Amino acid sequence: MSDQALEAVPVPVPVPVRAPVTVAAERAGQPTARRGTRNTLVLLAFTAITNLADGVTKIALPLLATRASGSPAQVSLVSLTLSLPWLLVALHVGVLVDRVDRRRLLWGANALRLLALGALVQVAAADGITIAVLCAVGAVLGVAEVMALTAASALIPALVPAEGRERANAWIAGAETVCNEFCGPFVGGLLLAAGTGVALGVTWVSYLAAALVLLLLAGRFRAARDASAADVAASVNQQIAGGLRYLWQHVLLRTMSLILTVLCACWGAWLALMPLFATDVMELSPRQYGTLLSALGVGGLVGALAVTWVNRALGRRWVMFADLVGTFAMMAVPALTTSLWAVAAAAFAGGMGGTLWTVNSRTIGQRLVPDAMLGRYSAVSRLFSWGAMPIGAGVMGLLAEWLGLRLAFMVFAASVALTVPPFLRVLTRPALAEVFGEERA
Repeated sequence: MSDQALEAVPVPVPVPVRAPVTVAAERAGQPTARRGTRNTLVLLAFTAITNLADGVTKIALPLLATRASGSPAQVSLVSLTLSLPWLLVALHVGVLVDRVDRRRLLWGANALRLLALGALVQVAAADGITIAVLCAVGAVLGVAEVMALTAASALIPALVPAEGRERANAWIAGAETVCNEFCGPFVGGLLLAAGTGVALGVTWVSYLAAALVLLLLAGRFRAARDASAADVAASVNQQIAGGLRYLWQHVLLRTMSLILTVLCACWGAWLALMPLFATDVMELSPRQYGTLLSALGVGGLVGALAVTWVNRALGRRWVMFADLVGTFAMMAVPALTTSLWAVAAAAFAGGMGGTLWTVNSRTIGQRLVPDAMLGRYSAVSRLFSWGAMPIGAGVMGLLAEWLGLRLAFMVFAASVALTVPPFLRVLTRPALAEVFGEERA
């Protein structure tokens, strides 16, 4: 992206508006407490159903790939197609989210899912599943996931009043954790045991049900657009440049995104190396390894349930700082001990801290970023986080080869420690109080 392109795009500056909601505002489609609760429940149901179905597909497609090929590279390629769209199309999807009706975009995403799974059901019935077919289906599902998550995140500020967004983000983050990481793979395994057609058919019905749930949303679904000539005439690349420039020029958002990149790289590294570390160094049984992984997910769920309470008790600054502490522990403890309970406790702290950061960072972004740029901001934020995970996994593999498993963990722990000074310098109590208009931040 050239500097000239970046300079050519005007960057809107958000102006906080905290006017009281009136009857006229209700009729105009602005969020109210009643509508906000209803919309939160609808988005929660949509998130839970689609993440459950996504969790099923993420285990079903690789398992189907093992039946079609014995090549580890080809099986890995199928898994890669599910996540690669975040690196390839996220920024363009962000522009689309800011240009079109966001609820229709969610319907479009689920339509892609239904078409892809419907085609796969037909191919499976004809016993024609191949790696090429699975890669094509995985790519379509991956693009649909990018569309759905980006559009749903951008919808929250328009459908939920400011005072309800923390709760909405907490519930949605909890649903993502429970359904995608726990229930989805478990249910996927059970459904595949019942038959490929049963697994794919139930998943297809789930996506259809999620699309129908969206009919219950009430409010405004299209981004508030700048009617200036420059905005209307801007190309896709210019709008992408505008979103990137906005993020980079906003010190708080930029710092949060860069810190998140480091934290997500650590998560990718931990998930990539822990299976080998747990079996070869810790000498865990499969049941013990399952306990270790469960600690990570349970921590995330506890964080979603407790975030509102701990925000009030400690303030958002220290709650977000807890993610740095938790991630540092998650990386440092395996380098110091092989105790199952110590490593599991560190994983719990990392999982809980990750959810606390996710809820608060989403709420901050929704308050700071203009509605017309929320799609691009959400896409860039997820690009940093999702894109950093495979990079962290690759770097961890190289470090483990060169330095050994324990030193590799310690290098990533040190990278987390390096994020502490910029966090304390930028995410100050006055800076967060300015965002939320509160004394405790």
